[in-house]
Amino acid sequence: MWPLNSGAGALLGHRGFRLHFTARLLSWTGSAVAPLALAFAVLGVGGGPRALGVVLAAGVVAQLALLPVGGVVCDRVDRSRVVVWSNLACALAEAVAVVLLVSGAARVWHLAVSAGVCGAAGAFFAPAADGAVAEAVPAGQRHTANALLKFGQNTGKAASPALGGVLIAAAGPAWAIGWDAVTFAASALLFARAGALPRAMRSRTRFAVDLRQGWRELWCRRWLGVMVCQAALIGPAWLAGYQLLGPLYGQRFLGGAGLWGVVVSAFTGGLIVGAVLALVWRPSGAGFTVCAGTGALALPLAAIAARTPVLVLVAAALLAGAGLEVAVIVWASLLQERIPGDLLGRTLSYSTLGQTLPVPAAYLLTGPAVESLGLRTTLAAAALLITVAAVLPLALPQVRGLKGASADAAEPTPSARVTV
Repeated sequence: MWPLNSGAGALLGHRGFRLHFTARLLSWTGSAVAPLALAFAVLGVGGGPRALGVVLAAGVVAQLALLPVGGVVCDRVDRSRVVVWSNLACALAEAVAVVLLVSGAARVWHLAVSAGVCGAAGAFFAPAADGAVAEAVPAGQRHTANALLKFGQNTGKAASPALGGVLIAAAGPAWAIGWDAVTFAASALLFARAGALPRAMRSRTRFAVDLRQGWRELWCRRWLGVMVCQAALIGPAWLAGYQLLGPLYGQRFLGGAGLWGVVVSAFTGGLIVGAVLALVWRPSGAGFTVCAGTGALALPLAAIAARTPVLVLVAAALLAGAGLEVAVIVWASLLQERIPGDLLGRTLSYSTLGQTLPVPAAYLLTGPAVESLGLRTTLAAAALLITVAAVLPLALPQVRGLKGASADAAEPTPSARVTV
């Protein structure tokens, strides 16, 4: 049984957070099934790998394009409403896709539109949901709240794909997508009941002004800009090495998908361990913790490049997952504390955008790199890049001086610092 500390128990005893937690847990159980169901749905309507790539890209591109807009919107209006309506939009889009699939009228472009709508909704949901946690949870409990949410998310990730495979095999991909639509609708209802704490209304400015201010808020804090650049290097290197080259390594050197699946399970297990660890441990040195946690992602890539025994690779994946999850929880809590509430949505959206934009380029460059350098050399280069990117921000005193969320109050806005 995972340790439920007093802070976690108190949070789950609070009706608003309990509804918020349940809503997100329910939604994650559906979303973990959706990618597999969508892939089989595309294949079922006659699409191939290229068509599946188009459908998946539609969701990513829509989300990236609208992230800055979503950040501004959730800073201007009630975030609980944004969360509710984004869930309803996904539920409706997927319900339409289910009807088309069941009736036999579905085409690849229908599924691409559905994925695009959900991606667009995600651009509004992500900053609004994180901002809603910052509003509804007292400052001293946000670290615990984020750890609980990540524990629920990772538990859903671990269990749902297997259940989704059974559902797809028994009833077909349409009904698995239908389950995701139901979870979105049910989550919207729970979010509506949870609500949020009232916050002070700020003076309205032009939308373009808000967009520019969000960008300014990101880069006026040197430590934040540096850490976003770090993530923009580490994230693509990890995804290219783990998602693209990992299965290829499994096929060539591990005898197929079986042993590579064990590695993937170890990483997912590490994510759960990291969330549990964050419930009982609140590190004081946030800068060092985030850099060390993200730097741990180099371990499994280096283990693959060195062709270590499978048990060593599994242990490296477990440590990487645990380190990453502690880093993510500490970082989310830190931002919720240090960024003023009426600027949090825009800052989070631009941060996410900066981290995600290089990912498509990394996917495109990985293939030619393997052809030129070889599989293991490319993985070694990715591990080296992650290590260097993890260490470099510690050269900045502002990063080394970052303390845990409980020790930091929200920073004043740049304009306030100028006028003081």
